Amino acid sequence: MKNPIFDIDNWREILATLSRNKTRTFLTAFGIFWGTAMLAMLWGGAAGLEGLMMRNFQGFATNMGGCSPSRTTIPYKGYKKGMEWSLTDEDVTYFRRICPILEYSSAMMFNFATFKHGDKKASGQIQGVEGDFFKMQIPVINSGRVINSSDVTDLRKVVALGKNVAAELFGAADPIGQHVELNGIYFQVIGVIGQKGEASIGGRVDDSAVIPSSTMRRLYNKGNKIDALLFTATSGHTPTDAKPWLWRAIRSNHPISPDDDKAMWFMDISEQFAMVDNLFLGISLLALFVGAGTLLAGVIGVGNIMWIIVKERTQEIGIRRAIGAKPRDIIVQVLAESMTLTAISGVAGVCFATGVLQVAEKMTFDPVRGSAHFELAFSDAVGIVVAFLLLGSLAGLVPALRAMRIKPVEALNDK
Repeated sequence: MKNPIFDIDNWREILATLSRNKTRTFLTAFGIFWGTAMLAMLWGGAAGLEGLMMRNFQGFATNMGGCSPSRTTIPYKGYKKGMEWSLTDEDVTYFRRICPILEYSSAMMFNFATFKHGDKKASGQIQGVEGDFFKMQIPVINSGRVINSSDVTDLRKVVALGKNVAAELFGAADPIGQHVELNGIYFQVIGVIGQKGEASIGGRVDDSAVIPSSTMRRLYNKGNKIDALLFTATSGHTPTDAKPWLWRAIRSNHPISPDDDKAMWFMDISEQFAMVDNLFLGISLLALFVGAGTLLAGVIGVGNIMWIIVKERTQEIGIRRAIGAKPRDIIVQVLAESMTLTAISGVAGVCFATGVLQVAEKMTFDPVRGSAHFELAFSDAVGIVVAFLLLGSLAGLVPALRAMRIKPVEALNDK
């Protein structure tokens, strides 16, 4: 006897059986199709939504921290609460010396300014930074370069213009090597830069002019004060781990109570990234739960239709048993029918979901920030189809076992 799996006549019979009641078969197939499509779209869509969210943080170091002074909230050493204090170069220098987990750091200063070039004017913010700043907040470099450590050490009068400022002052012309006036002081343009994500520290780079912090301190009479400090921790540590050393450096130079943690505003970007990761882990689990529910509904539909098919073919199965068909042949026949229906519908559902995800990917693509990754990995697609096949086979197993137990005499007398 031929193997039922490779018997072409057997497959013709399967198709004939499934097409005998087209409406019932279509509705069952649609249930499987929609179950696989929903699971695939939810799985790929969750990854895409996470990509959209994370694009807002592009350019940011994931382990970056920052601080700026706030008012004291506890009286200390004769000073009343509400005292104002300022971060200084001495604080930063001491912190760099004692903190063993410090990777990069940059003092930051801010000043509102009017920008001029010829008869063109613009307004925005001057940001004074150190060489490590652009290792922590990586910009899009449209042309030229960014501020580096040599610019800070040599007190160079150079500026990296935000792309919006450069467009207002120079239009389509190349500004590199040209001079701009920032609050009455001339700087040479060394670069045009833009911001990758939506998040920013101290204002968007697109609308700012970035100069060396040392130059800003000398030319704009900033003294030894700084407005904020940004830093990153070494691998395996978070900025919060460096907080005790930061407080030690600050309290060694300022009359701040050891219990007054609110006297400094502190930020740990890694905590925000952890919250986003936890959020999308929950979304992924929800997507899996909803998709699994839809999958189960489709599988139940397969089991129902196979049960009905076995019931309708009771006499036919009895005749086959009477003329010598083995129980294994009956089981394979019924399982093949359920697997065929599941495989065709499941593959179609995954293909449909892939098309929908591709449309979402094209609609959300950004030339600067790239794709959001609305996509389904090939391994995930195969896994979904295989899961449906296995569950579809199990759904058809009970009707198959019932068909195997049908006795020829009983089947021939069945009406």
